[in-house]
Amino acid sequence: MNLDERFERRARAVWEKLMQRASEIRDAAMRKLVTDMLREPRITFTRVEPRITFFESPAAPKKHHAYPGGLLDHTLGVTEIALRLVEVYERVYGAEVDRDVVLAAALLHDLFKYYQYERDPLTGGYRPRSDWYFSHDFAMVAELTVRGAPDKLVRAIAEAHGTVPFSMVESQIVNQADTTDSNFVSNLQDIVWRVCQDIELEIEGAKALRIFYDAMKAAPIFEYAKVYYSQGRDGLREYIKRLLGLRPAG
Repeated sequence: MNLDERFERRARAVWEKLMQRASEIRDAAMRKLVTDMLREPRITFTRVEPRITFFESPAAPKKHHAYPGGLLDHTLGVTEIALRLVEVYERVYGAEVDRDVVLAAALLHDLFKYYQYERDPLTGGYRPRSDWYFSHDFAMVAELTVRGAPDKLVRAIAEAHGTVPFSMVESQIVNQADTTDSNFVSNLQDIVWRVCQDIELEIEGAKALRIFYDAMKAAPIFEYAKVYYSQGRDGLREYIKRLLGLRPAG
C-alpha cells in the first residue's frame, strides 16, 4: 500500500467517526443539517470553488495540524474534547448545556477552512489562497443562515473562535476544546518537524518539508509521539527514515 492509499484509508476512518458523532444529535432537523454538510461540505450562498478537498486539508498551513488530513483530525479532536467538557461542567457545576448545539458546533466550526487553502508547488504542502476573501467562520455563519439553521447554532459558530464575547456556555465549551486540541497537537507537530529537519541535515538532497508531509501521510501524529517519548529524538529520526525508506547516500 503506497502513501496515498494509506492516507486515504486513515482519513476515511476519521470521517466515519465524525459521521457517527453527527448521528448522535437528537434534534432531527439539526442532525440532518450537520450530516448533510459533513457528507458534502459545500458553500452554496456564493459561487466559489475549493482548490483542495476537505479530506486532504490541513487545519492550518503552518500552525496546528499543518499536515494532510489535519482538518479532519482537529475536527474530531475538538468534538471529543467538547463532549467531555459538557460532562464535566454538568457533573461538577450543575450547568445546563445543550449537547446538540455543542456537538453540531464542534463538528462544523472549521468545516470551511479547506476553502482557504491551495497546494504549494514549492513545498509539496499547502498555503493560503491569495484570492480568498472570507474567513471560514464568517462563511459558516452565512451558510447556516441560508440553510435555515437554528439561531442558537449560528450564535455558537459565531462565538466559538473567541473573536466576540460569549453569550452562551455552548460556544465557550467549543472554544476551550478548540484551544486545547490546537495547542496540544501543535506541540507534538513541532517535535516531528524538528526531527524532519535533522533528516534534512543528515541526508543530502532531502527536504524537511517534504519529509514532514510524507511522514504525516504515513501515520497518525500520536504514533510519532509514542516513538519520541519512548526512544527520544534520535529514535524518532530512525523510525521516520525506515517508514519512508530514506537512506543516506553511499
